[in-house]
Amino acid sequence: MRFPLSLTNSMTGYLLRKRLAGEKYFPLVLMLEPLHACNLSCTGCGRRREYADLLHRRLSIERCLAAADECGAPIVSVCGGEPLMYPEIEVLIESYISRRKHVYLCTNGVLLEKKLSGLRPNGRLLINVHLDGMEATHDRMVEREGVFAAAVRGIVAAKAAGFQVCTNTTVYKDTDMHEIAVLFDYLRELNVDGLMISPAFGYESVCRVDPDGAERIFMTRAEIEEKFRTAAPLLRRHRLTASPIYMDFLCGRRDLSCAAWANPTYNVRGWRGPCYLLGDAHYATYRELISSTDWDRLGSGGDPRCAHCMMHCGFEPAAVLRSNKGFRDVLRMAVWQMT
Repeated sequence: MRFPLSLTNSMTGYLLRKRLAGEKYFPLVLMLEPLHACNLSCTGCGRRREYADLLHRRLSIERCLAAADECGAPIVSVCGGEPLMYPEIEVLIESYISRRKHVYLCTNGVLLEKKLSGLRPNGRLLINVHLDGMEATHDRMVEREGVFAAAVRGIVAAKAAGFQVCTNTTVYKDTDMHEIAVLFDYLRELNVDGLMISPAFGYESVCRVDPDGAERIFMTRAEIEEKFRTAAPLLRRHRLTASPIYMDFLCGRRDLSCAAWANPTYNVRGWRGPCYLLGDAHYATYRELISSTDWDRLGSGGDPRCAHCMMHCGFEPAAVLRSNKGFRDVLRMAVWQMT
């Protein structure tokens, strides 16, 4: 199966309850950023620039748990920053699992091998390691030699210890999709459980500080569609966790409306709005975020900053929700999940 049965059952039941309740906006994944400190300075990262004055701060365990309870999302994606730098990461993960949450631990992998001894394999925990290419490419993108090798050591150790492991790959303008296919072949040899892939987003903070650099790495919507459409035969033979509906969207074969409300973000400033990518405001409560945001304005044709955004945090949930509205999509998603 593409995802653990427990996750599929939890999400299916959750979606059914929300549909029956007639709720229009509800979270699927809480994007939790317990800290913004990081041990890398990746070329395309907006967080280290946006929250440069808050790198010394972190959320308490209590605030992390309260955020999950407040929004009620069945999945918590623990990101950052580098979450393995969070001093109580082991306690945080165990606390979420005890609340029957599914946890994605998103890491650059540098500390993974060292931190594994404090974590316990669990069907509700998925370790997600970021890799943007083979060794030379990835180390260039994260601006440090040896990171790819450290991440691979962490992946191998995690799999040997019985953890579920997937990877997340960001595609930039200069990304060689043949290299990505080679990377995915290599990761399959390491028995990685799934492969996430998404185009990069042109963070305002990156574009403002280094406009020439941003021009070199970030793509327009047309460029994204062309790159993914050309690479589709290469990607099709791999165990992608990106849904077929989302992949159709990336290839320009179908349209999706942004569902940024489905992946709310919580960090040291509060509930980030309007979305994971745009930080115009931070709200004290989840309900305030939902009620204060003009969700219909987000996406292509609305906010001009969204014109070239095709990120999975807004459009993968849209694909999941779209799949419940037509028999053909339901069948396609079911077959994909079972393979």
